[in-house]
Amino acid sequence: MRTAFVALTLLLLAILSPAPARAADNGEWSVRPADSAITPRAAFDLPARPGTTLTDRAVVTNTTGSELTFRLYVADAHNTERDGGLAVRGIEEPQRDVGAWGKPERDSVTVPARSAVTVGLSLDVPHDASPGDHVGALVAVDTRVRPADGSHVGIQRGVGARIYLRVEGPAQPGLAVEDVRFTARSPQIPWTGSSGSTLSYTLHNTGNVKLAPRVSFRTGGMVLGGPGERQLANVPGELLPGQKVRLTETWPGAPFAGWGEITVTASANDVRGSGSDGFLKVPWLVAGPLVLLSAAWLLLRRRRRADRATRPALTADHG
Repeated sequence: MRTAFVALTLLLLAILSPAPARAADNGEWSVRPADSAITPRAAFDLPARPGTTLTDRAVVTNTTGSELTFRLYVADAHNTERDGGLAVRGIEEPQRDVGAWGKPERDSVTVPARSAVTVGLSLDVPHDASPGDHVGALVAVDTRVRPADGSHVGIQRGVGARIYLRVEGPAQPGLAVEDVRFTARSPQIPWTGSSGSTLSYTLHNTGNVKLAPRVSFRTGGMVLGGPGERQLANVPGELLPGQKVRLTETWPGAPFAGWGEITVTASANDVRGSGSDGFLKVPWLVAGPLVLLSAAWLLLRRRRRADRATRPALTADHG
């Protein structure tokens, strides 16, 4: 009999939602900072000096009808390679930044049905902490292992509250656009089929503060058809310091013919970066006659050379 193999996969559902103003909540439990005396908070937003210790409190809420037990840990945040969204490192992965500095008051907590428990949180900021933004999360992982449909893989789920730590020092925003690639697909005969464009590029936060980039492209040169300018939509809402994300966007319509450059420009926090890719599109309706004319010209030139080589030489008679 084959023994079933169970792998524990940590799914951080809603761990870092696109909107920072929302608490992390998957419909069964949530994690959020304890409310201050002034206003509710959806994330830990903390200024810090190197070499200091920060303390705060978090509320873990269980909205189900059963008691739940959670493992608590602090994790580093990063942008995913797939779409640039925010995610955190797993509980068994090495933590190097906020995840290494932070520790919950308890490693695990049991929350009764439809109840909430408050736990303490401390962050020991090292003396050599670099200035700027450091982002992570306080994560609550359900200790239950749920079977995945159609496989022997067990799944654990977790959610968490974001931690935005701003270490004092000079803020140096920086943004670069790298490795731009543009491809166009269009029928050789106009209006006989569909056309589309694909643009890929790498967005790189080269500074020390998080950015909310805006990205657009423009077409330069001699181009027939396709948009000359376009605002790109598949852009991460937050790009963390030092992070690179590879982004791709497609849309219907493409240049029918022309040459030039596709330039991608990103801007945020009064900084900008750009990158470009060359473009050449010659439809066969144009390329075909050009090829035929070129071939005819080469053939005519070869025949003229052959005629000159076989023509008898003329000699002058001085008698």
